[in-house]
Amino acid sequence: MTLQPSPTRVIAPDHGLIILNCSRRKIVTAAPVAALDLYQGGCVPSAREHFAADAARRARIRILSGAHGLLRPEALLSTYDHRLTTRAEATRLHERTVAAQLDTELADAPSLRHVLILVEPLYLHALQRVFDHPAQFRQITIIPDPRAWRAAVPHLRDWGWA
Repeated sequence: MTLQPSPTRVIAPDHGLIILNCSRRKIVTAAPVAALDLYQGGCVPSAREHFAADAARRARIRILSGAHGLLRPEALLSTYDHRLTTRAEATRLHERTVAAQLDTELADAPSLRHVLILVEPLYLHALQRVFDHPAQFRQITIIPDPRAWRAAVPHLRDWGWA
């Protein structure tokens, strides 16, 4: 018996969302730069490179910042230093900004069905709103290592994004 690999689906950009952890390593700048360019650690550089020529899918990246919540790739930021260090702080971030940002995300992309999350475990507490909508999502994939881009690539390949 030979098993055939499952065919790659091609998921439209508005059906997928990638959430990456922010990173402590940033460009040092007083002038605001795009969030996707500011962060220099974790999976952000790999995602930036992977989607450099694909504006539609690049736009489906969000960066979870301990200071700012969910950031779109083009959001303008200056260098800052803030890291979530406690579950209570992550919960406050969720309540203060991330819950509303995720609700807006779902309203803006009602066809969103697939979410790929690459954040460290503490930051997952700030994303708890994702789990409030189980009927909406066909797939929520969590990779609890913000540096594990290689682990994300097979999922992106399944989406037709790699």
